[in-house]
Amino acid sequence: MADEQEYWYCTKHHRVEGSDGCANRDRLGPYPTEAEAARALETAQEKSEAWDNDPRWNDKRED
Repeated sequence: MADEQEYWYCTKHHRVEGSDGCANRDRLGPYPTEAEAARALETAQEKSEAWDNDPRWNDKRED
């Protein structure tokens, strides 16, 4: 992937960055496109909701 451009979403500055942006602890990614990086927070929310509703990952016991 060295020849391909990657993008991150900076949670500190709320913007899309290239590989030489903020520290990784403040970013989500990498994403293959700027558009995907711009949706990082929405994507994370969608994945969290899916995991919350996935019976394989649900720790709640139903008796």
